Amino acid sequence: MAQAWLPGASRLPSPEDSGRMYGGAPRAVWFIWPADPHGVSARSVAQRLIQLKRPSHLVWNPVAGEIVQLLPPMRAASGLPPERGRNGRVCVQIRVIGSTHEPFTDTKLDGLDEILAWLDSWDVPRRWPAGPPLPFPHSLAAERSARLWARGGHYGHSQVPGECEGDPGSIDITRIVGDVPPEFALPHPREDFRLLERVI
Repeated sequence: MAQAWLPGASRLPSPEDSGRMYGGAPRAVWFIWPADPHGVSARSVAQRLIQLKRPSHLVWNPVAGEIVQLLPPMRAASGLPPERGRNGRVCVQIRVIGSTHEPFTDTKLDGLDEILAWLDSWDVPRRWPAGPPLPFPHSLAAERSARLWARGGHYGHSQVPGECEGDPGSIDITRIVGDVPPEFALPHPREDFRLLERVI
């Protein structure tokens, strides 16, 4: 059963959010908060996000394993424009303390299993429809497909339609969603070949 608050996470409830969810495919979006995870706590970042009136659902320090939750997933966080952040039954926004230049998936990832189990309980599919996020700064010009966004699953901030940010940079998505084989669609035969077959 899905719980509004991630078990084991510290809570720092935000007095503001971006409204109710619209419904649709559930998803999670991974952001970077640019700071050294060896020296900056998740709680201090969460406090700063509240001050800026841009709360995420979770702030995670993957080196220390510290997780702070600011909002329940039934309410939209404020890291995306409301028209995107309210897409889905849930659209869990996760701020990871780290760098766009050094993949956070190269660290210990303490606390990741707990985050993923919680996302599973909210039916966020363990897939990454847009593929691995591009490395920074190439990610600034990444394709942001509305069709892939509509599928639900996990996305980097750089893959959200309408956004122009480049985080989280290059990360190893298999450390988050597992080693899932790509989904291939068989191409339809071209119309001119079908016409040729009828003539023959």
